[in-house]
Amino acid sequence: MTKKYLLKKIKLSSSDLEDIKKCVKNAESKTNGEIALALIAESDSYSFWELLSSTYFAAVVFICLLPFANEIKAIYEKFLWNVNDWVLPAFYGIATLVTIVIAFFIMNIPFFDRLIIPHGIQKKNVTARAFRHFAESGVYETIDHSGILIFVSYLEREVRIIADSGIAKKIPQDLWNIIADDLADGIKNGKTKEGFISAINKCASLLEEHFPAKEENPNELADGLLILND
Repeated sequence: MTKKYLLKKIKLSSSDLEDIKKCVKNAESKTNGEIALALIAESDSYSFWELLSSTYFAAVVFICLLPFANEIKAIYEKFLWNVNDWVLPAFYGIATLVTIVIAFFIMNIPFFDRLIIPHGIQKKNVTARAFRHFAESGVYETIDHSGILIFVSYLEREVRIIADSGIAKKIPQDLWNIIADDLADGIKNGKTKEGFISAINKCASLLEEHFPAKEENPNELADGLLILND
């Protein structure tokens, strides 16, 4: 999924991205904490589940075609003078293979992915991908360990907020989870920009209480919403 298409699906325009960036910058001016934002199309490729579902579907099609073996053979006899013994098995083999290929492409559509992939697997993968980005992006490397990551995964419709160790000692994870759930609801209802801005302001309020701005308040992380490619 391209960046342009992802932003269209999640209903974010260029001006929305700029408003979100300004909101982060303003929020960080009031606290020594850092707020990082990331958006990804999906937290895993899920190829195993897509292929597994396609194979099951092809097996169902194969079973449904079995009672029609005589009818299929009769159709061949109308066009061929001699129908060899291998014609019917070849038909079933090709039909099964074609069904798997077509079904695999269909299962790559996000709507079907959400149906076939166990919800627990989705949640686990989003959490793992969020922690991976937390480490790769350097959110954990702020001076006072006062960085947080707001991570959104589109396909799974899941949001994670991960706080660094300095924050985790003072602010319970339950509060971040409430903010994450509110953001997820905002995205679901088509109010993505409003959801992000609300989440940023709520996070800033918590950070300002425990990590007020200092005289020297360097901007250690990018302010905008980062779109991840994988």
